[in-house]
Amino acid sequence: MATSEFVPQPARYAIFVDAGYLYAASGALLLSCGSRREYRVAAEKLIKALTDHADEQRRGELLRVYWFDAAPKRQPTVDQRVIANLPLVKLRLGNLNAQGQQKGVDAQLRADLEALARHRAITDAVLLAGDEDMLPAVEAAQRYGVRVHLWGVEPTHGSNQAEWLVWESDTVEVLPADFLRPYFTKAKLLPQPAPGSPAAARDAAAAAQRTSPVPSPSQVFAGRPPAVKPAAGVGARTAVQVAGGVTPATVAASMNSAAAAVSDGKLGPDRDHMLEIGEHVAQKWIFERGRDNIRDLLPGPILPPVIDKELLIEAEKELGGSLRPYQEARTWLRDGFWERVYREFGIGIGKSD
Repeated sequence: MATSEFVPQPARYAIFVDAGYLYAASGALLLSCGSRREYRVAAEKLIKALTDHADEQRRGELLRVYWFDAAPKRQPTVDQRVIANLPLVKLRLGNLNAQGQQKGVDAQLRADLEALARHRAITDAVLLAGDEDMLPAVEAAQRYGVRVHLWGVEPTHGSNQAEWLVWESDTVEVLPADFLRPYFTKAKLLPQPAPGSPAAARDAAAAAQRTSPVPSPSQVFAGRPPAVKPAAGVGARTAVQVAGGVTPATVAASMNSAAAAVSDGKLGPDRDHMLEIGEHVAQKWIFERGRDNIRDLLPGPILPPVIDKELLIEAEKELGGSLRPYQEARTWLRDGFWERVYREFGIGIGKSD
């Protein structure tokens, strides 16, 4: 009579990271920051440190890292796109609402953890989280025989993990500040021009232009401030910026576009959104052309015309409208581009013209 032979399940584990909890708790602990824009995270190095730490403690092989985060309308940010490209890392995105709350993250985590446990794909799960909403995921995995090892971030005071989540986990570990500190740094602010400097004069001119925005094509595509000449027939109340090769028809079209935006009561694009678009285009350029081509951007801070044009086209596609009336928005766009280049390559960041 044939008998079935028990085949032991090979030891294998997966790491589940609630990035919202990890970033918020680490930012508060290390830098006393409450917003992600106030600090930078070396995500690739941080993930490597987490996997190495798990490898020291868990037997068996790593299946993969599941990275749970959120973004408005589930559209990944530049940093999230970088994480998604890492080997053995699966990015999962929930929605980030207007109040800054993550929605749908706990449901995705439970679905992944329960599916792996049900199909006997893992024997252990490392969970880096603190919210009580993760409790159903822990209980579901344990019902299939998976051991859940809860990791947390050292709290600034008291505890930053739900009591029931700690109780239900099989083991609990708190990652100390010294473990996390190498991967979190304060964001570098763009330098402000000294009073009386040419850069300050350009900023003042841009501020004056916002009252009556009439940018020329040379401003849009080259990022260089053109000479200012009075426009014939307009009167003393309006000054039109004219560059070489610009016809009266072009100037008139620019004036009409700007006047239409003002008369319609439209506000300019949001600064954070423009910075984000600039960073996205920079990251896309880095992925497509590689580090060896970084010299194409030097010496800066003026972008090469081809890249500057791509930057503006991408931004206008994202916004669904023209950026011609908004000089300041175009400046933010270029600043976002340079900020990403600075983070990626560790070079100085310049303020765009």
